[in-house]
Amino acid sequence: MMSSLKQPVVHFHGSDAFRPQSSVPSRRFSVLPPLPALNTRRSSSVVSLSKPLFVSKVESFSPLGTLKRSSSTGDAGDNDHVPQKRDLVICKAYEADKSTPIDDSQARSEAARRVKIGVYFATWWALNVIFNIYNKKVLNAYPFPWLTSTLSLAAGSLIMLISWALRIAETPKTDLDFWKALFPVAVAHTIGHVAATVSMSKVAVSFTHIIKSGEPAFSVLVSRFLLGETFPVPVYLSLIPIIGGCALAAVTELNFNMVGFMGAMISNLAFVFRNIFSKRGMKGKSVSGMNYYACLSMMSLLILTPFAIAVEGPQVWALGWQKAVSEIGPQLIW
Repeated sequence: MMSSLKQPVVHFHGSDAFRPQSSVPSRRFSVLPPLPALNTRRSSSVVSLSKPLFVSKVESFSPLGTLKRSSSTGDAGDNDHVPQKRDLVICKAYEADKSTPIDDSQARSEAARRVKIGVYFATWWALNVIFNIYNKKVLNAYPFPWLTSTLSLAAGSLIMLISWALRIAETPKTDLDFWKALFPVAVAHTIGHVAATVSMSKVAVSFTHIIKSGEPAFSVLVSRFLLGETFPVPVYLSLIPIIGGCALAAVTELNFNMVGFMGAMISNLAFVFRNIFSKRGMKGKSVSGMNYYACLSMMSLLILTPFAIAVEGPQVWALGWQKAVSEIGPQLIW
């Protein structure tokens, strides 16, 4: 049932719903007893509405109630049919300009969801800062970005394998099609990860991430010229301060290094293609976000390991390790 009250302010009484609309007498004939007399005092509850209301749900609409025959045996008298209980009329209403009924629990769950997402963002940002600081410390003492990138992926993969073995995280259900769709995503992820680490080994962490903050510009430009997607004008205008800020940081950087600059730029481009491949190839794959990233890290580790050995190699790593231990000491491993 749906009704709409369109007056700016409407006052009606609960007793008005049962008031006869016509004074024409009608003949009464019913086998049921009359309803109890309704309280027709004008001081009954009043509903004042400043907006139209819609009735969205009506439950147990039984004004006559449930009738129960008397259990006594004998003459059929006035107690043959005794009203035992009357069901209540339960209505749910919502404002005319709203799409769902008014529900406090739904609002609370939405607020809790937003807080949860905010906590995720804050935790990700804090851990990202810690990762970058320690990564830079390692690269200063042991300047081998290819090996450092490989060890980062290996550590993440090992943590997830242990989590799956101990049932801390649910083991993902994958098939061959999943890994085929994941391969181009893993290639782009590997390039972006190594390029960012190479950049941090050559320039300051702040400079690398200033350049990497231009990733939205790369995403819009690649989507526009390669995928044919168009965006509103404000989106293109918002890229002006991003590109301008990156250019200003590059020009004024005292320790500017072209390898570091190009590494950050390549990382931006690679991560854009990673996102594009992920959206196109991973649709309909029932793998959670954490497990998806774990599988991505494992495949990237397999892709990166032979290239790291070819570019730097175990002999170079051994010499660099001996030099780092002689200069810094055993605390290098921490």
